[in-house]
Amino acid sequence: MSADWSVIEALPKTPIVDLFGGDDDRLKLLAHETCGMRFDFAKTHLTRDAIAAFEKLAKSIDFAAKREALFTGAIVNPSEGRAAEHTAQRGEGAPSSVALAKALHDRMRALIDAIAADALGPVRHIVHIGIGGSALGPDLIVDALSGERLRYDIAIVSNIDGYALQNAVSDFDPAATLIVIASKTFTTTETMLNASSALAWLEEGGVVDPFSRVIALTAAPDAAVEWGVDETRVLPFPQSVGGRYSLWSSIGFPAALALGWDAFEELLEGAAEMDRHFRLTAPSQNVPMLAAFADLLYTQTRGITTRAVFAYDERLRLLPSYLQQLEMESNGKSVTADGAPLERPSAAITWGGVGTDGQHAVFQLLHQGSHVVPVEFVACVESGDSLDPEHHRLLLVNAFAQGAALMAGRASTDGNRNYPGDRPSTTILLDRLDARTLGALIAFYEQRTFANAVMLGINPFDQFGVELGKAMATSVDDPAERAQFDPSTRALIERAGV
Repeated sequence: MSADWSVIEALPKTPIVDLFGGDDDRLKLLAHETCGMRFDFAKTHLTRDAIAAFEKLAKSIDFAAKREALFTGAIVNPSEGRAAEHTAQRGEGAPSSVALAKALHDRMRALIDAIAADALGPVRHIVHIGIGGSALGPDLIVDALSGERLRYDIAIVSNIDGYALQNAVSDFDPAATLIVIASKTFTTTETMLNASSALAWLEEGGVVDPFSRVIALTAAPDAAVEWGVDETRVLPFPQSVGGRYSLWSSIGFPAALALGWDAFEELLEGAAEMDRHFRLTAPSQNVPMLAAFADLLYTQTRGITTRAVFAYDERLRLLPSYLQQLEMESNGKSVTADGAPLERPSAAITWGGVGTDGQHAVFQLLHQGSHVVPVEFVACVESGDSLDPEHHRLLLVNAFAQGAALMAGRASTDGNRNYPGDRPSTTILLDRLDARTLGALIAFYEQRTFANAVMLGINPFDQFGVELGKAMATSVDDPAERAQFDPSTRALIERAGV
């Protein structure tokens, strides 16, 4: 039976400013603190009635049972017949899966200790090669926490464009470089071509046995060994851990290596804390669920198809890119989990940037454009620099003022200077940016994505849309299949000489 959205669709569209005036306890209702963060949903159009309606809808689809299925290792990815056990990597899942995750983490730690002891020779540089979730997660973690002294130079390469790899290794000494290849299947075209070129670079740099400088992170260890990686340098992770949810597994190796094992454990524990909050807290105080309710209120009742995320902290500059994959690859679907047409909007388009840069670029559209775009501000109370505190004070002042201005607007008889207001925003305020809080923040977004998917009845754990372009790229090399391309595409192929 399909979910009944009629009560939610019939909710009144009261301006946010008026919602504050009509409820003295609005902040108590919509601002919550957990895991070292404050989540403020008060500047959205969520109300007591809206939350109650979403809670009723969640109960009607047995949300609690579907959430429990995620945490107990049941099949939640029906199209591939798999569980989704990324939470087990941080200690929240089926006991056997948690035990396996610990064993694989211990294996990873042992290799990290061996590298630190120069068992693989001198190492100063790490080139991590992957794409999608095999690169975005490690890149975010290393970049966000690099204020702590990194133990190695880290370059994370994902693009098949040769310039990316060439530029990454330009200042590295081949004799002191480890190549880390991250691929779930160990067949990803872009990753394997970059890996082959990295080996050639090692050889050209005088490394007699390039494979002695290679580590593989994969759910297909046999494929890595067949490719040439020594089995003692293969760090596996389970097939039940999806790529964009994999940074908690061996895919997080470069972060653990560069930041130290203690930081990686703190990352896992922060995520586990958010998992427990999501699993055990009532919906009206459950921050991933409240965030999903706000998302759905806009996509399902107001025709809003986009959501902007602005990190008011330079250390989180890669967060919007990370969320683009997490949210749009997970929930960019047009069918339900059982293959029926969805018949309602799915994920919003996620985009964003860094404050205050964005204020001088795209906030014009946010304040006065014809599109209404819910905005998410992510900021930290504690600064990440040692400069004049005025830098950080002004950064935070701008973040808070932008949210207030989007909501309040300012009327003017001059249309050019009229700001309509009633534009929603959410603020996530971290006490500090450390490994534990960052882990909790990323887990919040994962569980929010899952909550959105369950409410819509879709499967967030497959990504067949990614495969079509790959398949067509492969067919270009077959003359018979190339002839079947449209005239525009054939002309581009011929003009580029590929």
